[in-house]
Amino acid sequence: MSETFKGKSTSRRAFLRGAAAAGAGAITAGAAHSATPDPLITEPQPWAQGLGEGVDVTPYGLPIKFESDVVRRNVDWLTADTISSINFTPIHALDGTITPQGCAFERHHSGAIELAKEDYRLMINGLVDTPLVFSYADLERFPRENHVYFCECAANTGMEWAGAQLNGAQFTHGMIHNMEYTGVSLRTILAEAGVKPEGKWVYVEGADASSNGRSIPMEKALDDVLVAFKANGEALRKEHGYPVRLVVPGWEGNMWVKWLRRIEVTDAAVQSREETSKYTDTLEDGTSRKWTWAMDAKSVVTSPSPQAPITHGQGPLVITGLAWSGRGAITRVDVSKDGGKTWETARLAKPGERMALTRFYLDTTWDGNEMLLQSRAMDETGYVQPTKTQLRDVRGLNSIYHNNCIQTWWVKPNGEAENVEVS
Repeated sequence: MSETFKGKSTSRRAFLRGAAAAGAGAITAGAAHSATPDPLITEPQPWAQGLGEGVDVTPYGLPIKFESDVVRRNVDWLTADTISSINFTPIHALDGTITPQGCAFERHHSGAIELAKEDYRLMINGLVDTPLVFSYADLERFPRENHVYFCECAANTGMEWAGAQLNGAQFTHGMIHNMEYTGVSLRTILAEAGVKPEGKWVYVEGADASSNGRSIPMEKALDDVLVAFKANGEALRKEHGYPVRLVVPGWEGNMWVKWLRRIEVTDAAVQSREETSKYTDTLEDGTSRKWTWAMDAKSVVTSPSPQAPITHGQGPLVITGLAWSGRGAITRVDVSKDGGKTWETARLAKPGERMALTRFYLDTTWDGNEMLLQSRAMDETGYVQPTKTQLRDVRGLNSIYHNNCIQTWWVKPNGEAENVEVS
């Protein structure tokens, strides 16, 4: 796909002035020709002529039926079974940055388990002064913290290495969610047990059948890792590790161990078979990068996109999307309508926050010509999101993990969009 968009430089305010003037003319002409008024504004409607539901009809609030399509989705052919699989956040249908728990993607290695608070235990052992076991009630007695962080699967966008594959932002970039977590800092819990000087790592594992054991350097463990038991103000959902999970800000989602049951302080990294074989990044020359934990700066336009086409025709258009970085805060996002030939700086909804999603907007005008939409994120370290070509030059075509390339949507004159690549 090499065609580019050639748009008019018409300002949004000018368009609205013109639309208002045209509308005034239409009203005048309509009065002369007895135009039919819109009954939705001139006539009483059924919803205003009776009583609605009472406050006890739905004890736990659910989305209204008109939004029933805003759900997580999986891709059947990705895995042999949903027990060890993944589904995707409907990022194309959301706005703001906070992901509702009910929409937040899932990744399981042996299925989501049911573990009651009363049966929950967390063991701290290894190179500590005093091995300890905490109940859920014990954790609640420690000082709590609240932080908003994104969680991204290392395989997010992984299907796109060899070419444009999945037609929708939900499927190309939906292995991510962003929630406010409440819990106790791992630093506080380790201090309670007392880490011995030779303790350089922590090995964490879950209570599910896979255990999903992971090693984390002590520097990270003592920095910002959280033992969390709430998300977005309520208890964790079963699929997100209820009652307690680990939160490892900015790092691969596979490190965020769910149903957290044990933390062992060690003098060296303990690698599971899965960690050794899967969570490495193969380069073009056949070597592999090891322990690529931090997620690099990345962004995607969520609307317009294949699942969120333009339906209102020409005129004012809000281009919006998400940006994030596991190395700090997003400081700037640029948007291109012509496949990267020219760029405009988007408006951040609020200043970027470290290891959290940032919402960006570009308020523009669409004249009905095709566009090749892209977004490019920059973070506080100065890192600039690369093109897919730049990544392939180093990583080749056989990688799976850590694909943070610039994404392209081809917006057609009819408003529909398609996942494409540009040279």
